Amino acid sequence: PWGQMSFWGATVITNLLSAIPYIGTTLVEWIWGGFSVDKATLTRFFAFHFILPFIITALVIVHLLFLHETGSNNPSGLNSDADKIPFHPYYTIKDILGILLLLMVLMILVLFFPDILGDPDNYTPANPLNTPAHIKPEWYF
Repeated sequence: PWGQMSFWGATVITNLLSAIPYIGTTLVEWIWGGFSVDKATLTRFFAFHFILPFIITALVIVHLLFLHETGSNNPSGLNSDADKIPFHPYYTIKDILGILLLLMVLMILVLFFPDILGDPDNYTPANPLNTPAHIKPEWYF
């Protein structure tokens, strides 16, 4: 997480927040933990990227529990039981197969082609005095 592209990506994206009137520069310095992007900033971002999926999963589970408790609402007021298909086993099996296929593709990419999705400049240690020549959005943008 301490490569050139990580450093400059964090610098550019966090500096976008400095455009917020009155609190922008203070907010940027608070996110950085100092006056510039440092190892502490990159460690925070790395930890945030690790923790975020667990937070989202917990929120989805809480949402499903509340939905199961209160039930769905039909705004038209009509009986919606006429054309119902049970969720389990039809959609459960379909969703499990989709997740397994996605995980299989991701595992193949990660285990057999680990460098295909990354930027070669990210193997260079972060150096604030050396801006990479080709700052461009990643492939998924």
